[in-house]
Amino acid sequence: MHELSIAMSIIGMATEEVARHGGTQVNAVHLKLGSLSGVVKDALLFSYEAACQDTPLQGSRLVIEEVPVVVYCPTCRKEQTLASIQFFYCPVCATPTPEVLRGVELEVTALEIQ
Repeated sequence: MHELSIAMSIIGMATEEVARHGGTQVNAVHLKLGSLSGVVKDALLFSYEAACQDTPLQGSRLVIEEVPVVVYCPTCRKEQTLASIQFFYCPVCATPTPEVLRGVELEVTALEIQ
């Protein structure tokens, strides 16, 4: 389960930020998580809670914004959100769409520090 190592990395980064900004505790970590990131949301939430014990993040929330897969359709010439990550074709015209614009994110976007 690589979600535990991801959770530990998030905690390490957040702990450094708390120290740098003179805070004492993190209330929440906000994260963008793309559908193609390879990370299982529920496993990450579980791992995060377990890894936070005895750290400045103990009791904090991991707020996850799920990012759908958005591709560029060369036929429609615009961005399209895929109906399923199983099928990489435009949901409007059925053209194969290999150019992924969004959906691979694994990015901490904000910290709520006290």
